[in-house]
Amino acid sequence: MGIDLQVTLAGISLRNPVLTASGTYGFGEEYAPYCPVEALGGITVKGITLQPRLGNPVPRLAETPAGLLNAVGLENPGLDEFIESYLPRLRRLPTAVIANISGFALEEYAEMAQALRSDSGLAALEVNISCPNVRHGGMYFGTDPKSAEEVLAAVKKETDLPVIAKLSPNVTNIGEMARAVAAGGADVVSLINTLLGMSIDIEKRRPVLANTFGGLSGPAVRPVAVRMVWQVAEAVNLPIIGMGGISTWQDALEFILAGASAVSIGTGNFVNPQAPLEIVDGIRDYCERHGFKAVSELVELAHRRD
Repeated sequence: MGIDLQVTLAGISLRNPVLTASGTYGFGEEYAPYCPVEALGGITVKGITLQPRLGNPVPRLAETPAGLLNAVGLENPGLDEFIESYLPRLRRLPTAVIANISGFALEEYAEMAQALRSDSGLAALEVNISCPNVRHGGMYFGTDPKSAEEVLAAVKKETDLPVIAKLSPNVTNIGEMARAVAAGGADVVSLINTLLGMSIDIEKRRPVLANTFGGLSGPAVRPVAVRMVWQVAEAVNLPIIGMGGISTWQDALEFILAGASAVSIGTGNFVNPQAPLEIVDGIRDYCERHGFKAVSELVELAHRRD
């Protein structure tokens, strides 16, 4: 009998614990030649806002040692175009599809949630309250506990889908933020989004990014992300999707042992489009070697004091 890799997160059924992160996987089709979606637990599509956005001016990407700075600024086609042109194709994908939504006011979050319910074919909504690359809304909602709770409550009221709160690492107390979104009705938490950073061109003596600041992702942020997943696992009794610098199965297992029931691959997809597949295989092999019958046996195992 094989290893049971199935995961259920607040009603979200996944064939295995490996997802892709919003903003790094487009709408799924872009990676089809390299990574069949049916082999993954699910995908989280590019973040959507109520109105179309062109995003921030260029340059908006910059490599750093062991990481990537991005200030894309939520470029996307908008809710209506997503529903009309993208959602019909996404419904046909043989995996769980999670939509990521961002807003600049409570009313925008609520309107999007109302339009994306269970009859949409989506598995869940991920509520982005943690984007550091927009000047209004975005990270503001993710750094103030009261605002975060209000956003989650507004979304929860309007949708019958499971709701995932995507948390920002740019806070003093991640446990407090987790408790706030739990109070607002979040069914699952995902973390971390990018850390706020910048890079300066020493020849031009100017910031590299046109936006000045950007979100840092990649292997450089992994130890911070693992620490925050650990803290959230101790702060709330909610399923966790861990992300932040995962490139290998060893990275993924750190998050699972810290308390994540599933993991999401982001910047790692740019370096190795087949990384999610390799991570699924690596987790399975690890379980076989160490005598675990199900991946669920590993969740939060590092917290045990015995």
